[in-house]
Amino acid sequence: MKTSVRLRFALVCGAVFVLSGAVLLGAIAVIVRQSLEPRDGLRQPQFIQVAGQLYPPWNHEYSVAQQRVAQVRRVYQGDTIKNVLTVGGLALLAAGGLAAAAGWRAAGWAIRPVRSVTESARRVAQSHDLSGRIGHDGPDDEIKELADIVDAVLGRLARSYDGQRRFIANASHELRTPLTINRTLVDVAVRRPDATEDVKRLGESLLVVNTRHERLIDALLALSEGERAVLDRRPFDLADVVEHVLDLAAKEAADAEVTVHRLLDPAPTAGEAVLVERLAQNLVQNAIRHNHPGGEVWVSTRQRADRVELVVANTGLPVPPYEIETIFEPFRRLHGDRLRSDRGSGLGLSIVKVVAEAHTGSVTATPREEGGLTIAVELPHEEP
Repeated sequence: MKTSVRLRFALVCGAVFVLSGAVLLGAIAVIVRQSLEPRDGLRQPQFIQVAGQLYPPWNHEYSVAQQRVAQVRRVYQGDTIKNVLTVGGLALLAAGGLAAAAGWRAAGWAIRPVRSVTESARRVAQSHDLSGRIGHDGPDDEIKELADIVDAVLGRLARSYDGQRRFIANASHELRTPLTINRTLVDVAVRRPDATEDVKRLGESLLVVNTRHERLIDALLALSEGERAVLDRRPFDLADVVEHVLDLAAKEAADAEVTVHRLLDPAPTAGEAVLVERLAQNLVQNAIRHNHPGGEVWVSTRQRADRVELVVANTGLPVPPYEIETIFEPFRRLHGDRLRSDRGSGLGLSIVKVVAEAHTGSVTATPREEGGLTIAVELPHEEP
């Protein structure tokens, strides 16, 4: 059971007060007991009056009277100490409760600035806007120092993120331009009337390699884009996105002689539909390309409580269970296939994972006994 700092502070205040009071009450009881003890050094009286008669100390009646006085003193002493402990204990418990209540109020007053800083930090975190700041306005104390440190960290993260975005934009432009030029030059050379068969075969190979590089750059950009938190959360139906992806992949599936089965139930969610489309596209392409002629792919969407689910299963080569934990790593290829360019660059499932996590979702993979994989993506459910 988790307890708040405020409650712990209040309980500590009450406990310290009760313990301190208990020690003090014990000391008072000892003092009272000692005060009621007969004093040493007092001279024994020559006579004692009992029932109006004076008796000398050696008289028998005097001894009986002395015993009665001692007995009365012991009873009085015990009752007094008992009353001190009983009344003092009850008063101590009541005072301990008051101390705990005072500690609760004092803790609330003390952590009020912390709550303000926490609410501001939560607002910045939920907005996914790195330009937001806590901006704590208060005395120059430890809390303000902590808030200023968090603001400084957010500033550094914002500058780093902006620099990364600019670098990615510039790098994608610089990388795509020569690839586009290469593709154009090779295409022109292949289409020349005097091009030999060797030149044409070489040109086709170069075009395949060029296409692979273009696909790799697009995948890296999508991976970088998916790693950021989703800023623009708009409602959409996951089934509509998946249906569009399946329509686009129909020709590739027909060329690969793979049959695609679809069962798309409504699955309302929210986020960036473009990124989710890339997620679904990677799953469908992965299921088609890592398959065999005559194979099958099953794609379904459905709503489950507060989540929506996309499941893509395919036939294919058996996948060892020990590879499941690593298939979502960048540049990871099943069965060590790094030569066939038509099977991608090994970033497809990595993009699926980062896009799902950016939408506060999850992705899991399970090997099928007949061969192939079953990959399930869960995203938050949100009604339009």
